[in-house]
Amino acid sequence: MAPGAMTRWTESLSDAQPVSYWLDDPGRPRPEPALTTAETCDLLVVGGGYSGLWTALLAKERDPGREVVLVEGREVGWAASGRNGGFCAASLTHGLANGLTRWPDEIRKLEELGARNLDGIEAAVARYSIDCDFERSGEIDVATEPHQAAELRDWHEELRREGLADGTEFLDAEAVREQVDSPTFLAGLYDRRGVAMLHPAKLAWGLKRACRELGVRVYEHTPALELRPHGAGMAVRTPYGSVRARRVALGTNIFPNLVRRVRAYTVPVYDYALMSEPLTSDQLASIGWKNRQGLGDSANQFHYFRLSADNRILWGGYDAIYPYGGRMRAEYDDRPETYAKLAGHFFTCFPQLAGVRFTHAWGGAIDTCSRFSAFFGTAHQGKVAYAAGYTGLGVGATRFGADVMLDLLAGERTERTELEMVRKKPLPFPPEPFAWTGIALTKWSLARADSNGGRRNLWLKAMDRVGLGFDS
Repeated sequence: MAPGAMTRWTESLSDAQPVSYWLDDPGRPRPEPALTTAETCDLLVVGGGYSGLWTALLAKERDPGREVVLVEGREVGWAASGRNGGFCAASLTHGLANGLTRWPDEIRKLEELGARNLDGIEAAVARYSIDCDFERSGEIDVATEPHQAAELRDWHEELRREGLADGTEFLDAEAVREQVDSPTFLAGLYDRRGVAMLHPAKLAWGLKRACRELGVRVYEHTPALELRPHGAGMAVRTPYGSVRARRVALGTNIFPNLVRRVRAYTVPVYDYALMSEPLTSDQLASIGWKNRQGLGDSANQFHYFRLSADNRILWGGYDAIYPYGGRMRAEYDDRPETYAKLAGHFFTCFPQLAGVRFTHAWGGAIDTCSRFSAFFGTAHQGKVAYAAGYTGLGVGATRFGADVMLDLLAGERTERTELEMVRKKPLPFPPEPFAWTGIALTKWSLARADSNGGRRNLWLKAMDRVGLGFDS
């Protein structure tokens, strides 16, 4: 990388604020007061991200008379739910390829459930008048290397043979550049209906409002410190109070699970993103993008990018940083060396946008598990349920996970609880130093594959055979 280019790219970051663009909103709602008493309820939901919010909302929709309490350690939507790219995918399996590999006998049912789940999200956004810039615009996976273009074409043919290609279209270089114009795009696979774009923080805030309107008692700045049996139910201690509940749903995702044995199944991976200033009409015309799809490239170290409602470009991904020991610290949310790298990649993709500046640059932790998609379970004789491990595709899938947790707490056999995906767990991550060493070797191998025509080395092939992986 030439020094002059680095200076030009990093100049675009000179005014970038180290906070999530989505959360940096003057309309951000005030947090609810902390819990300072002893509460009792039918269902306690721990966690105020998408997982907990959907669980509380769906619980009230299923049974309006059920007393539901939700506690959040900071503010609703402040973590991954307010920092992601705003891609709301129908896929429950971190993409069709991962699902077809892991659950080939269930993939049609999983795809059907995922499509119904995305429809359910769209309906809830309308029903509760949630203003979150929801656009069912689809997504294009783009190839930026010749081997990726061949892989996309082959994958689309495989989907056609399997009867799973409905709504998808292979785009050659000319066709993909008619959709979004980058000199780096060589091909694309267009999923026209399976992904929506939205404002992630506004979705979380809208879900909180909907929950409260249905009678959910929401307490913010109320971390759950301890979970223990209490009579026929459970008790949770908080700094200034406590909650006794018949049932408990844990939607804490990357934060330490109150059921300790669950912790080995996830590790934190830090992901980073930039948000540009609004594009002018001429700048937007120079890249096309009239259909406002989400985009992601096909590399192992991939980027994701999309337009906001006011025509900014969010550009994220590539680096996936695992801190030794799985430590989570506020300072990890900001990583200037990654921002500089992302800025360089942005202008390589869109050289016609030279001179555009970035207004926000931020990061946050994702709960990654070894199979890349959520896992589920119960504890304390079925009185506690949990869901975690969404690995960066939780904007949509957390609603499905909420339904699974409610099914499990009710002791019901449903089409969801009968799934192998729900009944079985991923492989846990090993203890340190093996986790850090294995993840570092995997990341090195993935980067090597990207620069070597996609060819996977012996380490990646061995990980594939045992079903272990690392992704964000």
